Amino acid sequence: MAVPGLETSGPGAVPSSGPQPAPSRPRARDRRDPSRIARRFGLTGALLMAFGALGAGALPVPNPLNGLRILGLPGRNVTVAIAITYAGMGMLVLAWLWIGRMLNERGAVHPAPDRRQLARTGIVWALPLCFAPPLFSKDVYSYLAQSAITARGIDPYVLGPAQALGVDDPLTRAIPTIWRDTPAPYGPLFLGLGRGITALSGDDVVLGLFLHRVLALAGVALVIWALPKLARRCGVEPGLALWLGAANPLVLFHLVSGIHNEALMIGLMLAGLELGLRAQTPLGWLPGAALITAGGAVKVPALLALGFLGVHLARARGGRVRDVAFVAAVLAAVAAVVLGALGWVTGLGFGWVHTLGTANSIRSWMSLSTDLGQLSGQLGILAGLGDHTDSALTLTRGIGGLAGAALCAVLLFATLRGRVDPVTGLGAGLGAVVLLGPVVHPWYLLWAAIPLAATRGLPRYRRLALAASAVLAVMVPPTGADFDFRAYQLPMAIVAGIALLAVAVLVVRGRHRASAGPGAGDHHDALAGAPPAS
Repeated sequence: MAVPGLETSGPGAVPSSGPQPAPSRPRARDRRDPSRIARRFGLTGALLMAFGALGAGALPVPNPLNGLRILGLPGRNVTVAIAITYAGMGMLVLAWLWIGRMLNERGAVHPAPDRRQLARTGIVWALPLCFAPPLFSKDVYSYLAQSAITARGIDPYVLGPAQALGVDDPLTRAIPTIWRDTPAPYGPLFLGLGRGITALSGDDVVLGLFLHRVLALAGVALVIWALPKLARRCGVEPGLALWLGAANPLVLFHLVSGIHNEALMIGLMLAGLELGLRAQTPLGWLPGAALITAGGAVKVPALLALGFLGVHLARARGGRVRDVAFVAAVLAAVAAVVLGALGWVTGLGFGWVHTLGTANSIRSWMSLSTDLGQLSGQLGILAGLGDHTDSALTLTRGIGGLAGAALCAVLLFATLRGRVDPVTGLGAGLGAVVLLGPVVHPWYLLWAAIPLAATRGLPRYRRLALAASAVLAVMVPPTGADFDFRAYQLPMAIVAGIALLAVAVLVVRGRHRASAGPGAGDHHDALAGAPPAS
């Protein structure tokens, strides 16, 4: 008996007894980019952040937007601007996690966006933040002031902005009070580039900060160039590495929007490591070593990459003690030549070596060694022994530094013996330096997170890495300074975020069911984070 709607082929085939419905197919747009809804959701969040930054950002003093009818509106309603910014932050982070789920190696969601679609998504999200005032940090104003000090022929490693420029200077007024009297802790390359920015911008704070953002974006571009190449070297999907590393909300929030010079440091470090690892000739790694040293001339932690490049080269020569000694001597000579040349060209010499501990004046709650020191001091007070917090901090920070150095030594030895690859060793070593260091800011974690995104070690802990990045991304106030929420500020931000999230889930469900037709429930539920339909 023929079953209506069923066709068979071959001898004895029974023709269909009625017209056949066309099989449901996803639209061409769905096949092209499965992440389009998540991308638009994240873009909406980035646009909200950019608009909110006009009132809730780390704005210069005085605010150049004051008095403008449209652009000055968020500045006249700071509470609303903060709520809008937090809602946008939440949307962008959720969209990043959403696409990250699509890229799950176990294939929980299929199809997943390809590398080109991921790159387009990251660029689209970054664009609104590129043209908005900085968020989350006022460090860029210190960069401007220290660059101006250098341009005026004053030693930035001796005098702080208030002493060298004066407290009423427009480049000093936007700097937080705690940093106005501190000398520059950055290397000669960064201050030399900053001097060039000062030559173009003068005392124009707005132009200066956008030129510094161009410098930060150049560093991010180096990361985007090097990360997929390092990922292939480590056997990791390049698109996944780019998503976890370059499109990370911490990168968008603190390197693109916050304009931290970590962007240039990490970009030069990773580009130099890639050039060094790909070398095919006996001295082909020299340009890579020079680039890594240039990254160290921005911020000194980048120099750790020289160690892991060195043990890789020594292993290639045989891994004997004399091989290690030879490579170490050559790399030390390269570093001395590059740093000496940069110090001579900029006229800054090696004065930055004496100011590396400038940031230690603050007590960072994210630093394990600082937390232990403060806890020890408080216990001493409770025990009636007096306040010895400063001494306890000196002790615990010293122990933390020694522990970090010991872990780096273990990782270097493991890399020499071939048990750890250089990229994983570098990421783990920088993680030890950060977490055991005296000061930890959320963007410091990018020192380790970006290299580790290219390694096979991170996928084992991907859920933890995604969760940590998402939480840390929303922990820093957008204003770039600590502030106490008023009773009506925090609920407004929470309600706005929950409402937008609820609307987004409803829109996603409706659009997916309308476009994919029957049988798409499993795919949609996986996207929404719900259990697959039974």
